[in-house]
Amino acid sequence: MLVEDLQVVLKVAELGSITAAANHLELRSATASAAVKRVEQALGIELFVRTTRHLRLSSAGERYLPQCEQALLLLDNAKHSVQDSNRAIKGELRISFSSDLGRNHVMGWIDEIMERYTQLSVRANVSDSNVDFYRDTVDMALRYGSPTDHNLYGFKICDAPALVCASPMYLAEHGTPTHPDDLKHHNGLVYQLYDGIHDVWELLEGERKHKVKMHTNRISNDADLVRRWCVAGKGVAIKSCIDMSTDLLAGNVVPILTQYPPAKRELWLVCPSRQSITPAMRLLRDEFRDKTHGILDQLTRRGLLESQRWNKI
Repeated sequence: MLVEDLQVVLKVAELGSITAAANHLELRSATASAAVKRVEQALGIELFVRTTRHLRLSSAGERYLPQCEQALLLLDNAKHSVQDSNRAIKGELRISFSSDLGRNHVMGWIDEIMERYTQLSVRANVSDSNVDFYRDTVDMALRYGSPTDHNLYGFKICDAPALVCASPMYLAEHGTPTHPDDLKHHNGLVYQLYDGIHDVWELLEGERKHKVKMHTNRISNDADLVRRWCVAGKGVAIKSCIDMSTDLLAGNVVPILTQYPPAKRELWLVCPSRQSITPAMRLLRDEFRDKTHGILDQLTRRGLLESQRWNKI
């Protein structure tokens, strides 16, 4: 049984006509009809009920065609997988990422990849704002949060739990909060996105939510600057554990209020459509997963992150 014959059968079922299927596939009607007959003979069943004016699926055809379609899809995916693996990893990586994650982690990871794949180049868009794929010269974006636009396509890279953290120097001077209400007496290092100032922090206690309006003398639209303020002892911040990982592992900052975590957060690699996925993007996906899972493993082993707050992909 030929794959090409099965494709003809599926098109006949879709269009309800051998002639229409033949025209769509740019075949002669006789050729399409012969393909249907070969499949029926191979199966020993009739897939279609034919009259002089109509053609419809038989009960056997209704059972067979959905499974046939799935099988052809698997074959097509396997073909593309082999083709992609054999295609050279090359071209320009036009990627957007947030300031803190990008400067302190992602560019180092991309540098390592480019040392192995010398035909790659990179054009980096560093921004804490969401990228506009139709306005910006960007093919993919690494960002926190799953895509909300159903037209976009993405790969989840990892869970990226957020932590409330501060430097030991700050805590020695101002004390360590033990309950979300204690944050009212501390200086919050606050992030701004567009015109929205994120000075109301939400922490979870099981199903209960604690909302705290933070006092602050430092606000920035640059997440990397918020991290630097935190390390310098200027206040308390909520940050992704991946963004803060180097400073957490070095002891420059410590997690606090660990029994009251912020809401769950994820890191995604997003592109404008499935057709935009290239071998280079799949390579980045796999490399980013390896790197981030390595960071999460380290934080967990050091007791800086609870294991139940993330799952390996």
